[in-house]
Amino acid sequence: MDKNAVTTPVAPLVPATILGRQQMRIPTAGKIRAGIKVLTKAAAANPAIKALYDDGLAHNATFEQIEQKIAERFPDVKTPLAPKNVAWFTVRPNDFPNPALAGQILAAYGEDRGDGEVRLYRFPVIFPADAWQSVMPHELACWARSEKRYWSEYSLDGQTRRCMMFSPAKVDQHKQRAVRTFGGRGTQPRPENDGLCDPERCPEFQNRQCNLSGRFIFYIPGIRSLDAFELHTNSFYALSRAIERFEAIAFMRGGRIAGFLDRNRTPFYFTKKLREVSHLDAKTGQPVRSAHWIIELEAPVDVAALLAQQDVESTLRIADDAARALQGDVAPMPNDASDSIQVVDMPADAAGNTPAATQARQTPSRSTAAAPPANAEGADAVYALGAELGVERARLDAYLDWAWGAGWRRNAQGIKRVQAELARYQGNAEGLRQHIDAEIGPQE
Repeated sequence: MDKNAVTTPVAPLVPATILGRQQMRIPTAGKIRAGIKVLTKAAAANPAIKALYDDGLAHNATFEQIEQKIAERFPDVKTPLAPKNVAWFTVRPNDFPNPALAGQILAAYGEDRGDGEVRLYRFPVIFPADAWQSVMPHELACWARSEKRYWSEYSLDGQTRRCMMFSPAKVDQHKQRAVRTFGGRGTQPRPENDGLCDPERCPEFQNRQCNLSGRFIFYIPGIRSLDAFELHTNSFYALSRAIERFEAIAFMRGGRIAGFLDRNRTPFYFTKKLREVSHLDAKTGQPVRSAHWIIELEAPVDVAALLAQQDVESTLRIADDAARALQGDVAPMPNDASDSIQVVDMPADAAGNTPAATQARQTPSRSTAAAPPANAEGADAVYALGAELGVERARLDAYLDWAWGAGWRRNAQGIKRVQAELARYQGNAEGLRQHIDAEIGPQE
């Protein structure tokens, strides 16, 4: 077993701050683009616009910068650039706060496939979190020229999709100016559609103004950057296939997708595959198939070796539990060796109080044992943390088995990741209960 794959102690209570307890966001250090943008037929017919486009490419300007320059000079041209599907990824210096990163990526993983141009066709990545929703955020979004107008967002029940917008600015009637806000602009459900996102009845979606928008967030091995990188895509097929890969790998790794895939330091890879995809013809409504370069997430790992590695880790953990039992640290439940509870005498503090974890409600069973302390190891630490947050063990088990698979408690890394997730809710027990209700339904 990896010597670093050990269960960490439960983190101390997270204090509230002036900025609240918002979900952690992974900072990014630039964009790798899925394709390129070219001049539309109407724009390409104008020599001056073509000169602006060529000059922008020569000076490594981003496509947004090129489009903005064209719009400033030729305001009557509404859409000067259009996306073009190509076999490679675009890496341009101006898409990075540190432009040198673009050169480092191309130098490490770029290829010349016979046309004299070094391009990025395939590159390795590792993901910084285990929840695929965190490393592949996506939404339906409608953009104006300068900002996002509407976007989709699920309610706490995880079932209702809302159509959201920024709240109008509040005006101080006495001073006749906008009220200064703290913490950014407020949001609200869109009033025109009662705040419900229904693409088939949405005029913006039907007019192709509102579209699926997603991005991958990752690190690139060998590229030194504290911030992650991002790759945007609007492809339903690319995002759906990536979810399949994420879920398959997580199932075989005890809920993990972060980091390298195995002991050989195998990463994921991004590449592109030419695939035929179907869509409905806008005029006839009939399905039409056409070829497109689709982003493909590869996991070139030996599945048998990966599963064997998990078996070894599970066996080692069982052996470790048995060793502790022989040393008198664990009192197994009668007739149920798989459901043991660790019994540790915890000294009282100066006031005679025992730790909060030992005061948690115990799960009824054929034998009564002390609840695990806050610094217990293994799955006991998870249950201790859940007790501190006021979640019954049976309820916590149901949620964790649904979210991480039943194997989390038999895998040291799985336990470590579950602990990290619960630790984020310390000081916000109600938030955890709402999250569990949204994922597996309210408690009956």
